[in-house]
Amino acid sequence: MNAAEMLLNNRIYLAETHDVVNVSRELVGTNLYLQDAALQEAVRREGAAWADGDLTAFGKLTGSAEHLALGVLANRYAPELETHDRFGNRIDQVNFHPAYHALMKTSIEHGLHSSPWTDPKPGAHVARAAHSYLHAQVDAGHGCPVTMTFAAVPSLRTTPELARLWEPKITARIYDPRNVPDAAKQGLTIGMAMTEKQGGSDVRANTTRAYPLGAEGPGAAYELVGHKYFVSAPMCDVFLTLAQAPGGLSCFLLPRWRPDGSKNPLQVLRLKRKMGNVSNASSETELRGALAWMVGEAGRGVRTIIEMVAMTRFDCMVGSSAGQRAAAALALHHCSIRSAFGRVLNEQPLMQNVLADLVLENEGSLALTMRTARAMDRRAERHEDLLVRLCTAVGKYWICKRTPNHAYEAMECIGGSGVMEDGPFPRLFRESPVNAIWEGSGNVQCLDVLRAMHKTPEVVEAFFREVQRAKGANAMLDRWIAALLKDFGDLSDVEYRARDIVDRMALALQAALLVQHAPAFVADAFCASRLADGGHRNYGTLPRGVDCAAIIARATPRG
Repeated sequence: MNAAEMLLNNRIYLAETHDVVNVSRELVGTNLYLQDAALQEAVRREGAAWADGDLTAFGKLTGSAEHLALGVLANRYAPELETHDRFGNRIDQVNFHPAYHALMKTSIEHGLHSSPWTDPKPGAHVARAAHSYLHAQVDAGHGCPVTMTFAAVPSLRTTPELARLWEPKITARIYDPRNVPDAAKQGLTIGMAMTEKQGGSDVRANTTRAYPLGAEGPGAAYELVGHKYFVSAPMCDVFLTLAQAPGGLSCFLLPRWRPDGSKNPLQVLRLKRKMGNVSNASSETELRGALAWMVGEAGRGVRTIIEMVAMTRFDCMVGSSAGQRAAAALALHHCSIRSAFGRVLNEQPLMQNVLADLVLENEGSLALTMRTARAMDRRAERHEDLLVRLCTAVGKYWICKRTPNHAYEAMECIGGSGVMEDGPFPRLFRESPVNAIWEGSGNVQCLDVLRAMHKTPEVVEAFFREVQRAKGANAMLDRWIAALLKDFGDLSDVEYRARDIVDRMALALQAALLVQHAPAFVADAFCASRLADGGHRNYGTLPRGVDCAAIIARATPRG
């Protein structure tokens, strides 16, 4: 071998620095439904076994590499606002990446915005929640307009003449993103515009005024003048909003276009620069004499829109539970492949403790969410109606508030690669606080629990009736419920203690559901870690005796 050949060979060797081994791989090409035993069990238990086939097909779609890539792209390329066209005409156009529209089309065509209203059979809310749970694992942001469209229907039905006019297109499984009058479309989406700078959650402080154009009252036309500090999904076709009418704070249906085809003066000032939820546009707007119709009775705006708010809060539970599942699945998948110090991570005791704990959190969240969905399906029954009133606030508070630390802990399982922007965890982490803050922050939810207890004392009886269905199955749970019942006998300074009370209510509900329905190794571990010694600490502090391997095996995706 001459010198030139030796030099060439050395260069080849120098280029090959190492083999890529002992690394994870993308979690794609799996069936998100069939890989989730807890979800399958909940769907069948809560009355939607008939949806198994549809959910299996949807799970295959949402777990595919192509569909998961849509969520990445929709968040990489944020929406952009064009206030005017090049000729100076006001257009208020928000432009989205095609991936966002593909996600919206999938949700709308699968009825995530309407199926319980168009086909209100037993288990309809459970089936819709399961579909939403799967799709939220692909992207959370586009779920905002889908949720608002779904949630608006009960409020709209308070004024039958408006419901007859608008509901057919709102519930149609047709997605049409064009910025054109609603008369030119067969499918519409609904947004919500309530919050103002000076009030926030205190919507009674709103200053937007509604001026009647003739006759007043439900279904009558008004013009609205004012501002809205948070308008989610400003490219929706119609919005429910609140304004001060002559009869007091009232609810209104406000379209982006007037019936004559002219643009309604709902003007987008800017898009919000959010830390998460990037795929979804949120905006500040001004109403400069915008045409709207009153929904519900004058002066009863909060009462009219409260059903919409309740539905969106429920979807916050769904979305945060889905975020927990996505985070846990990614951590479980990684730790089933990666080795350190001579052993696969998910076989090492301390990592097993963390992974099992993450799974337990998600199982409790999912159980409470799907039980609430069943209650929504059966609201004609008094007990179920009372549960919806109470458990939506309890669950929204607890599940959404638990999610950020859950996302972080799952990200830590990945190590340094977990914080890199080319992976999924930065998006999951930035998304994780959103649901806890939107649709009423933690304090608002706790105050709503107290308000429900004061206004309808029966909700307390319904709560204890529900959790005591597990009586005798777990001694720690029995003691937890007894202590909580005792504390309900003294409600002095209850507002100060509201978070403590609602924390304990949420854990009681989750534990009672798992004790009744989950495998014993899940239920016992949940109770031992959450109910003993004053409650749960950091993730990864499960007590001795927990069958971590069984919990991990049950939840680990095979991809």
